[in-house]
Amino acid sequence: MSEVGGQIRHFLDLEDAGADDIAAMIADAIDRKDARAGRPKGAPDADAPLAGRVLALVFEKSSTRTRVSFDIAMRQLGGSVLLLDSASSQLGRGESIADTARVLSRMVDGIMLRTDDHAKIEEMARHATVPVINGLTDRSHPCQIVADLLTVIEHGKALPGLEVAWFGDGNNVLHSILEAAGLFMFNVRVATPAGYEPDPTFVALARAGGAQVTLTQDARAAARGADLLVTDTWISMGQADAAEKRAAMTPYRVDAALMAEAKPDALFLHCLPAHIGDEVSEEVFESPRSVVFDEAENRIHAQKSVLLWSFGLLGS
Repeated sequence: MSEVGGQIRHFLDLEDAGADDIAAMIADAIDRKDARAGRPKGAPDADAPLAGRVLALVFEKSSTRTRVSFDIAMRQLGGSVLLLDSASSQLGRGESIADTARVLSRMVDGIMLRTDDHAKIEEMARHATVPVINGLTDRSHPCQIVADLLTVIEHGKALPGLEVAWFGDGNNVLHSILEAAGLFMFNVRVATPAGYEPDPTFVALARAGGAQVTLTQDARAAARGADLLVTDTWISMGQADAAEKRAAMTPYRVDAALMAEAKPDALFLHCLPAHIGDEVSEEVFESPRSVVFDEAENRIHAQKSVLLWSFGLLGS
């Protein structure tokens, strides 16, 4: 079953699950990851809870980590995937999201969509009769943040009261961090150039949940005493203002001097791919305080638990 109380469990944003169920996802991810130690990556978990289930992976934007991690996650849960992209499906020839959702719902057990416009995944969810999971939109990236929270906890940091510093573009990843801050009561200092601030809706959401959110143009002030320093690529594919944006972002590069402002045990996170010399220096990226490859691996383990939640096998 993928319905709980008659409701289909879509995972478009973190609030669709809520704090208790995300905490359950993280606990389940830790247990499943520990239980797999030393096993081949493609071997199913002992219980194979999604045996016989098929997940459609629909990509309108390119991907490495999202594509591989969902594929491996389904294999480890005993299920399988069907890969679609715009170039090889009717989506690229103008078939509507609504029709695609209705057709796929009759052929697969769940849908993961990675796309540009968040309105598309909302339309997919409105018309699908199976769970729809957000693999990334221009508005948010919830699966990435479940993996990030898992990584932070694995490295011995409690979420409540955590001081998180963000540098650069106020983008979809930051939006999901702000959403998580309101759910788990940690604080976020956002250092961005003027004109690149996050969507005020997510700032308000975090504050309504009890998080302290500081917006500043002073990168050093944001880094001072932080537990986590987080950034993302400055330039998205196809952006026309790349040179202008890069110039605006340069003061927000995470380098050794910026890391020195943070706590001695502060961690560096980046969802990848990274552009060394732009948003982060090579010294920081390759340092022992960088957990970016733990973060990348944890996409598998976090998404396994997201999938179990979406299919009604985890959480309340």
